[in-house]
Amino acid sequence: MLTAAFYLLYLGISIGVTVWVARTLSRNGRVFLVNGFGAQDIADSVNHMLVVGFYLVNIGYVTLALKSGDRPRDLVEGIEFLSVKIGFVLVVLGAMHLFNVFVIARWGRVMSHRAGHA
Repeated sequence: MLTAAFYLLYLGISIGVTVWVARTLSRNGRVFLVNGFGAQDIADSVNHMLVVGFYLVNIGYVTLALKSGDRPRDLVEGIEFLSVKIGFVLVVLGAMHLFNVFVIARWGRVMSHRAGHA
């Protein structure tokens, strides 16, 4: 029963953080996408696709990682379990964020370079 409680807590925290990060990035990244694409409708479509991909990768990772490692048998192991699992989720979320920023920045440079030579 204790193990199941920690699994549910892990899923709740990890998915909650994933949703919060996706919404924050979507809302604040829209400005950069509009600037890079020049058209709001295209930027909004790309933004939506990025969010869907972000959810799929991160929630997929969260669910796959659930079974990895030892099962917590007591409160101390449960806290350690949550620390390791949520820590990895945060690292994956950060890596996804940095990758998205890199791609958007690169796209913006390509588009501004094309606009300057058009």
